[in-house]
Amino acid sequence: MRKIILFIAMSLDGYIADVNGGVGWLGGEKSGENDMASYAEFIRDIDTVIMGANTYEQLVTELSPDEWMYPDLTSYIITHHPKQPTERIKFTRENPVQLITRLKAQAGKNIWICGGASIVNQLIQNDLIDKYYINVIPTILGDGIRLFDTSGKEIKLRLLQTKSYNGITDLVYERRQIPGC
Repeated sequence: MRKIILFIAMSLDGYIADVNGGVGWLGGEKSGENDMASYAEFIRDIDTVIMGANTYEQLVTELSPDEWMYPDLTSYIITHHPKQPTERIKFTRENPVQLITRLKAQAGKNIWICGGASIVNQLIQNDLIDKYYINVIPTILGDGIRLFDTSGKEIKLRLLQTKSYNGITDLVYERRQIPGC
């Protein structure tokens, strides 16, 4: 069965974007020296990416305005204002929990949750994320869009791996299996 995987960067104080929704702070201590080995390893087992409309807009306007960053993946954009789909980019109003449940039952590789915070927290609340790849960026924002909603339920995780490079720390966790379940 396909796994649901969160792969996302956050500031040391837990934000995925600044107060204006920007991510210009992403990066390590030395500009241009980010090791993408963790991403390359992660993406091999992915064929689907899911994101919210704000994440999509950030990708197409700020991070990669000239070309779609994920041409080899089927992309689902959860939005209240669907646009015309392409062969690989699908816009949907579907509830994130229902979409994930439907896609997980289909054949394929793992599913990447790219953002945003609202979608991530709905999936956490419904215990649907199997693995967490968190890239901790050496920046304290002080305010912004928080990755984890602190009013949620407890999810026990098991640390699988840590890696540090250029001031960035990659943390990989999986949901702990509860004996007898």
